[in-house]
Amino acid sequence: MERIPILKMGDFLLVTIQVDMYDQLALTLQDDLTERISRTSARGVLIDITALDMVDSFIGRMIDTISSLSKIMDAETVLVGMQPAVAITLVELGLYLPGVSTALDVERGMKLLEQRVRL
Repeated sequence: MERIPILKMGDFLLVTIQVDMYDQLALTLQDDLTERISRTSARGVLIDITALDMVDSFIGRMIDTISSLSKIMDAETVLVGMQPAVAITLVELGLYLPGVSTALDVERGMKLLEQRVRL
């Protein structure tokens, strides 16, 4: 079964999605990420979706769910690299992801995570 790698960088976990997301892969990522947050006591999660050209409603809800689960586990989540077409699609689907912080790129996302966990 295909898995998305989760890298530990200090207090943070970095998830870079380089393949097309499908429902089962998103569910596996959710399980893997919550287990990894618990095991490492990570304070933040950065999810890079630069390579995603499209996101359907299920994947959008999964991103929101991952963010909510992370928050419950005392970890901030930042989503980076969203393509304009993905943002437009999410809005058209009515998915605003209120609990998900965003940044343009990984560097800005890491700075945002550092600010949020240091407060």
